[in-house]
Amino acid sequence: MSRTGRVAAALERHAVGAVAAAAAVTIALVFYLPVGIVLSEAATVVPGVPPRVSVAPLADVLTDEFYVGALAGVAADPLAVPRHAGNVAAWAGAVAAGDAGLPDFGLFGFTAYQALVSTAASLALGLPGAYVLARFEFPGRRTLRSLTILPFILPSVMVAIGFVATFGRRGVLNDALAALGLPPVDLIGSLAVVVVAHAFYNAPLVTRVTVAAWEGVDARAVETARSLGAGRRRAFLDVVVPQLLPAVLTGALLTFVFTFMTFPIVLALGGLELATVEVWVYALLRNLRYEEAAALAVLETAVSLALTYAYLRYEAAQAAGSRGANPPERVPLVPSARALLSPSRLAVMAYAAVAAFVFLGPILSMVWTSVAGPDGPTLAYYEFLVQRQVEGTAVQTKPWPAVRNSLTFALGALVVALPMGVAVALLTTREFRGRTVLGAIAMGPIAVSGIVTGVGLLLGPVFGIPLGGGYRLQVTGAMAIVAAHAVAAYPFVTRSVAPPLARLDPAMVESARALGASRARALLDVELPLVAAGVVAGAAFAFAISVGEFDSTVILAEGADSYTMPVAVERYRGRRLGPATAMGTVLLVVTSVSFVVIDRLGGRFEDG
Repeated sequence: MSRTGRVAAALERHAVGAVAAAAAVTIALVFYLPVGIVLSEAATVVPGVPPRVSVAPLADVLTDEFYVGALAGVAADPLAVPRHAGNVAAWAGAVAAGDAGLPDFGLFGFTAYQALVSTAASLALGLPGAYVLARFEFPGRRTLRSLTILPFILPSVMVAIGFVATFGRRGVLNDALAALGLPPVDLIGSLAVVVVAHAFYNAPLVTRVTVAAWEGVDARAVETARSLGAGRRRAFLDVVVPQLLPAVLTGALLTFVFTFMTFPIVLALGGLELATVEVWVYALLRNLRYEEAAALAVLETAVSLALTYAYLRYEAAQAAGSRGANPPERVPLVPSARALLSPSRLAVMAYAAVAAFVFLGPILSMVWTSVAGPDGPTLAYYEFLVQRQVEGTAVQTKPWPAVRNSLTFALGALVVALPMGVAVALLTTREFRGRTVLGAIAMGPIAVSGIVTGVGLLLGPVFGIPLGGGYRLQVTGAMAIVAAHAVAAYPFVTRSVAPPLARLDPAMVESARALGASRARALLDVELPLVAAGVVAGAAFAFAISVGEFDSTVILAEGADSYTMPVAVERYRGRRLGPATAMGTVLLVVTSVSFVVIDRLGGRFEDG
């Protein structure tokens, strides 16, 4: 073998390990190091012999009633158990006498409360959708099932603009009420509109995971229960519900995590009056109160990581106990015109009307507002964008650089996130001690807010980290944004690839290795072709998430050269709603077309 051949063989032999090592280094440098820099602000080193570490900022937050409410006294003196037990008993007695209600748990309590209400709303909206998609057959069912993922990947700032266009004082809803002679309403700034916006995002996620579980229900178990005398309802409660419950709990847990860390939706629709922990962290950072912000971020991250770890443990347990699917057959939704008057079909139509209002209303309102002027239909807002592009100064936000930057950054993030996600999926689907802990560490970007990641990148790699000898680790401009997007996107590649990868028969890889294939060759020729649909779905997620990413981009894109479409929408929103809705419509078109193109490519792989 020639020297070139030996080098190529060595590269192929170590390719998988090299990619995994590169992924680990990238995650460490671009995620854990910046996050560590931010979180380290919560601890200070007190000079002395020897020096000691003080967590005074963390203690200050835990003992501040504004943040934790009634738990502040417990945190201030945790060993005073008898006194705390007495306070709880006194409170229970007051509740029994009708003299007291639930205590206030401060900012963390409100954040958990709105996440809990949002989770309940997402379940209420998502589970009926899962029932319809899993039990009925109708034209377009498969397309509708694919579209359930779209709200989840739509840019949050664009959705916020859509909700303002719908529920704002001059929104479409008030136009409809005025046409009916009813008084106007202004829901912007209320918890109700924030909860509905969260349901807009997360109900499709609940629907998607529940439909997948429903299609995996073993119909033979249902038939056995019916043959033993169980009625339809009893068979559903005793056989189907236990098989759906894991998926429902998974959707609920993920929804709670996402809404607990919510940022753009609350900032745009609720402001500081409905501030969650994440919004308050952002406000503190803008006021340069790093220690207090870091302490809050530490506590928020601890809660999110604990929930993410519980989710991964639960998912692993369910995967280990999964069974082969023998799904029940779907029935026609409209077998006859008379069937439309049956209670079940009327309920389906009522649900369809509510779902159309929640999911389509904000998007259509945004598009409509972008072409609606005070005197009728107009293209003035789009003309404003064109005029800004042609005549705008160098420091003004222009539409074309925003589109170009978004697509360029998304391609860059895709190139980085795809091998990272596949490498992590490959590693976390192997059996070894500590796999669940490693999986939780690798999924850290899901549990840590984009605000913390963005600020960490700004304080660390963007400003530069001294390495000694006059060298500095510095990542700035577009590279910093691409790195932040890749870190935010790769967990979704992993979650798309890992499940089908775990279901592959290890004997196939072992056979390829026994025939002389290297680990990389076995991965490329055997495993990846069999999970190609998951890989392409992960790629679609990565691209769409990068296009819509706002949290860290709004911090890193402070200059005039690297802003993206979501940042442009936010900047235009500060002027008036019309240009923001026009830019939001452009963002909607770009995101949808990009996702559909990549998803169609994935469909080709899925169809074989």
